[in-house]
Amino acid sequence: MKDTRSIGLTVNGVRHEVEVETRMTLADCLRHRLGLTGTHLGCEHGVCGACTVLVDGQAVRSCLMLAVQAERAEVTTVEGIAGAGETLHPLQEAFRDRHGLQCGFCTPGMLMTLLEFLDENPAPSETEVREAISGNLCRCTGYQGIVEAALDAAARLRGESPARSDKESTGRPTTSPEAVR
Repeated sequence: MKDTRSIGLTVNGVRHEVEVETRMTLADCLRHRLGLTGTHLGCEHGVCGACTVLVDGQAVRSCLMLAVQAERAEVTTVEGIAGAGETLHPLQEAFRDRHGLQCGFCTPGMLMTLLEFLDENPAPSETEVREAISGNLCRCTGYQGIVEAALDAAARLRGESPARSDKESTGRPTTSPEAVR
């Protein structure tokens, strides 16, 4: 006989009542009970950060948290970042524009980690961004695009226009008139 419990939680603004085994992780509840597969499972030991979600505004490893612990909590997953509209969140736009992803496996966890971080630190340095994402593993990008995207998103969230290089604005490298002379 399985030990189950009915829990109530709000995920991405929608209230859910769901029956879970008491040993089920929040990640498995999100993916298998609620169909929110944007939360990725990598190591299932809390090391890689791919399963990061926000619980009551705090970034947590959903592979380490039991679903029953989320009773009455507000959970935000990657699917809930932009809200109900079609417009991307500034962090998502920055990831797109700055090539902050390649295979995309780590991206949900990176986004969720950075959402909390940028809320707490709206004007971070590159070093602070690197420290913030140090618990999230990425095997594809080398992290530079992710760091640039986080800094870009911080500027966007502050209402500033992010600086763009000549290459970004034209799609190809350019040479300034001074460099030609």
